[in-house]
Amino acid sequence: MNAQDIRTRFAELRTKGMRHKDAAAAMGLAEGAAIAAHTGAHDKALRATRLKGPWVELLQALELCGPVLALTRNETTVHEKTGVYEKISGTDAMGLAVGEAIDLRLFFGRWHAGFAVSEAAANAGVPPSLSLQFFNPQGVAVHKVFVRDATDRDAFQSVIDTFTAPDEPVQFVPAEKKAAPRDDSAIDAVALADAWRGMQDTHEFFGLLNKFDVERQQSFRLTEGEFTQRAETGAVRELLHEASFDGTPIMVFVGSPGCIQIHSGPVVRIEPMEMHGMQWLNVLDPGFNLHLREDRIASVWIVQKPTSDGIVTSVEAFDGEGELMAMFFGARKPGVPERAEWRQIVAKLSRLATLEAPAR
Repeated sequence: MNAQDIRTRFAELRTKGMRHKDAAAAMGLAEGAAIAAHTGAHDKALRATRLKGPWVELLQALELCGPVLALTRNETTVHEKTGVYEKISGTDAMGLAVGEAIDLRLFFGRWHAGFAVSEAAANAGVPPSLSLQFFNPQGVAVHKVFVRDATDRDAFQSVIDTFTAPDEPVQFVPAEKKAAPRDDSAIDAVALADAWRGMQDTHEFFGLLNKFDVERQQSFRLTEGEFTQRAETGAVRELLHEASFDGTPIMVFVGSPGCIQIHSGPVVRIEPMEMHGMQWLNVLDPGFNLHLREDRIASVWIVQKPTSDGIVTSVEAFDGEGELMAMFFGARKPGVPERAEWRQIVAKLSRLATLEAPAR
């Protein structure tokens, strides 16, 4: 399928209400490849301009644009925050955004291509949508930035102009098959538990997984009963409703292959919704929206990690493919113990029976 055919078919699917990702999938394409086909001169509603890095400098330049919408998603969950890109630092490989609203962990080493995307609205009186969209080498979206009513469009266009790249073809590669986890019996479960007990910071957990070459849920199984417990798949809805009811501020983490986006604060309007046979669990608050496919939740774990500030507890939801959908914590800052209110919410969650722990 050549670029012209992609643009024609993509436009047809968009008129049916399909999202970019779903329209691309319907054509057997990665989303990034579908967007890349819209660069150059053509007459379709969606137009794309290739961008260049350094990505950290591009994101830093967005501060002058004022409020924008930051979007990070995976296969089952979408995380949207409205705010200003500020307090951004990093290198070509990694970065941080720690602004009041926009809180990101950025893995630039996995950012392969970026595009400015303009799409004309069906209503001629409405300005075209305008966004920046970034993709990994497989063409999976890692992060997006959308103009909103309060955005300075001239400043946003200036960022695009500054970081416009030559219009050269972008190559994406097929995703590699995910490696199967090692057998539980191959993991030193005793040493894993000892290392877990010795953690001083939640960020050490990623290193622990790498050290023992253990998959995330596998580590939960191997420490079940001491550090982890299984919860009902409805636990995510339970905790959101509880936090909404009593006003407990929480943290909501959603990750893509190249970004983790975080909301810290209260959640108020919790709206389950069925759409086209899909069950969505939504948070619809000013400045923060979460859209999670509740029907795709296959397992939920309550996880405790020791830190220098005491135990920190997360609730983690996974889909049927074993992919992490979202993580939930009580809102806290380094140096401050976990909120008692959050622990009370977690204590109320419906548990599954603990399976017999593997021999250690």
